[in-house]
Amino acid sequence: MRHRKGFRKLNREFQHRKLMLATQVKTLIEHGKIDTTVARAKESARLADRMITLAKKNNQHARRRAFRVIQDGMLVEKLFDELGPKYQDRNGGYTRVLKMGHRLGDGAEMARLMWVEE
Repeated sequence: MRHRKGFRKLNREFQHRKLMLATQVKTLIEHGKIDTTVARAKESARLADRMITLAKKNNQHARRRAFRVIQDGMLVEKLFDELGPKYQDRNGGYTRVLKMGHRLGDGAEMARLMWVEE
């Protein structure tokens, strides 16, 4: 039974899932939106919201914790200098998942993950 399990496995092993979600968050920080499947978008949104929460704290420990996930100094700077102050007055819900229909190749339900505009 999967009672009280708080995440989706996405048919991946732990290391692959962790890297895949981190890559999607990096792309979201860099470009502002990504198109992916609904399940991946929802899991990536959880991680992206955690990164914004760290960026709002804006201290050295939070930067190091964000760097552990993102692994790119330029994107960490963008996260803490641009995105963190932008959502300083917001208590949560920094991302939005919009459903876009089905993919032509395999019929998977697609979604667009983007930042919420203030």
